[in-house]
Amino acid sequence: MPIMDHPALLASRQGWRRAGSVVVFTNGCFDVLHRGHVHLLERARALGDVLVVGVNADASVRAVKGPDRPLVAQGDRAAVLASLAAVDAVTIFDEPTPARLIQALEPDVLVKGGDWPVEQIVGAGDVTRRGGRVLSLPLLPGYSTTGIVERVLAAHRRAAAPAAGAVSGPLAALAESIAVEQRLLAECGEAITRAGRLLADTLLRGGKVLLFGNGGSAAEAQHIAAELVGRFSRERRALPALALTTDTSALTAVGNDWGFERIFARQVEALASPGDAVVALSTSGASPNVLAAVMAARDRKCAVVGVTGARGTRLGGLCDAPVVVPSTVTERVQEASLVIGHVWCEMIDACIADAREP
Repeated sequence: MPIMDHPALLASRQGWRRAGSVVVFTNGCFDVLHRGHVHLLERARALGDVLVVGVNADASVRAVKGPDRPLVAQGDRAAVLASLAAVDAVTIFDEPTPARLIQALEPDVLVKGGDWPVEQIVGAGDVTRRGGRVLSLPLLPGYSTTGIVERVLAAHRRAAAPAAGAVSGPLAALAESIAVEQRLLAECGEAITRAGRLLADTLLRGGKVLLFGNGGSAAEAQHIAAELVGRFSRERRALPALALTTDTSALTAVGNDWGFERIFARQVEALASPGDAVVALSTSGASPNVLAAVMAARDRKCAVVGVTGARGTRLGGLCDAPVVVPSTVTERVQEASLVIGHVWCEMIDACIADAREP
């Protein structure tokens, strides 16, 4: 079947609907296609009459998985998928999530792999509200593109000679931090500024910013919120920002009655409005309470900004503007996250000044 652009896909959808066909949709990066992917696609196809596969564009993969990905270009990934017997149509989407594509396509069945709980699947609400089904299918054990990439990189590191003159001892951590931030500047500048513009636009339109995270990320959420409510580098009006990590009564009440996973989501449900933005901070990208709050924000039509580490693809895949720090070391990711927050504060200050608001 052909690789379709979105207008051609939606035109085909009308024909499938007239024929009474059940349309199944799934999506992913599919970078380095493996047996686990094929197994999932075959099972998805068995749930209906037509299987449509959405493929993240190269820029989308970089946003979600970091600057070193994809390994295979979008056209090649789409061509390989289109050659599979189980796949009826392939389309490429440019955004970090397929939310708008799913809204336009209106599939009867939405499918993701078993590492995605149904409550974290983007588009699930739209599909179920129309009477469709959303399924998380068990994965074939032992297959993962990220695992393949990490094995290749590990072999490369073992073969590489140690760098001459490397810093050792107590200052090694400082050298590592500098190296991460140099990569952050070189590889993630576009993602950082895109997220900063989104936050600035939200505030200029009269929206507010809600921030959350655990541990060190909680402290950074409070720090950024304080800079926005107060000031960062220049005088300006106070800006509406709130860290959801500070109200101990709300945190303990929600944690006690609904569980720790709901401590941020419940506050988002209470405080967020359409047009607001949330900032999700998680070095792992897998904290259940952070992910639950992100899904609550998406349900309320809020923009979602996220900062995570190199393994944080789960959070990255749920954000409108993710920043994936090129490190798997928690301390280095937290240090970079603070710098990113300061860049955003400077951008917001400049935007407010340029708008000549009182």
